[in-house]
Amino acid sequence: MADAFYVPLGDERYAATEHTSGPWAPGAQHFGPPSALLARGLERLEAPHPALIARVTIEILGPAPVAELDQRSWIERPGRSVELLQSELSADGKLIARASAWRIATTDTTSVATDAGPLLPSAEVGTETTFPADWRGGYLNAVEWRAVRGSISAPGPAAVWGRQRIPLVDGEEPTGLQRLFAVADSANGVSHFLPTADWWFINSELTVHLRRAPEGEWIGLDAVTLVGPHGIGTATSTLHDGSGPVGAGAQALLVRPRQAGGG
Repeated sequence: MADAFYVPLGDERYAATEHTSGPWAPGAQHFGPPSALLARGLERLEAPHPALIARVTIEILGPAPVAELDQRSWIERPGRSVELLQSELSADGKLIARASAWRIATTDTTSVATDAGPLLPSAEVGTETTFPADWRGGYLNAVEWRAVRGSISAPGPAAVWGRQRIPLVDGEEPTGLQRLFAVADSANGVSHFLPTADWWFINSELTVHLRRAPEGEWIGLDAVTLVGPHGIGTATSTLHDGSGPVGAGAQALLVRPRQAGGG
C-alpha cells in the first residue's frame, strides 16, 4: 500500500488506499481525503489572473468506497472578478460528492485588513492525542493530532491541530488548501459529545469560507458541535494555520440513534 491517501492512475482517476478508511462503516472513506481531493481539483483549474478560492461547499451524495475514484473539474461560470468552479468525484459510475467554489480575483487590501482573532496555542505545546478507542480507520492514524484545548477522546468542544503524516496524492507535496480540507471535515469528530457506539452524527456537507490561503503543515480546528431537538445538528469551526485564523468551517449533521439507521 502506498504511503499516501491516493495513488494516481492517469486521466483524473485515483485509487484510494486504506489510509482513507473512516470510522463509520467498513470499506468507506473518511470524507477528509475526498474533500482534499476535490479541493485539489478546484485548485488545478487555471486562473487567467491572480485569484484565490474564497468559499468551497462540498455536498456528500453517498459513501465514498475505498476503491478507484474518477474526478471531473471545470469552470462553471468564468469571470474577470469572480468565477464559479466545480469538481465531482464518482465511483463505479455513481456520483459520490460534488464541490463548488467561488474564486475571487485578488487585490491589495493590506491597509484595511482586520484582526483575524486570537491565536491558538501552537501545535508544539499541544498534547498528542487519539480518537476514542472504538473509532477505527486508517485516516485517523494517517493524521497527527495535538489538542490544545479540550480533548478528542473526551466529549465537548475542543481545539486541536492536525498534520498529515502522508501525502494526499502519491508523489506530490500537498498545498495548504489541500491540507486544510484534509482535516476540516473532522470538526464534528473533534467536538463530539455523543458516544459513537450509540449515535450517528454524520455530516451531509462541508462549507468553508477563507480569507487567505492557508500555509504550513499544521491546520488548527477550534470546533463545537450543537444538536437541536429534531435530529439535526451543526459542527462549526474556526480554521487556523501557524499565523492565525484563516477562515471558518460548518457542517450540517444528521443526528440519530444508531438503531434507527444512518442512510
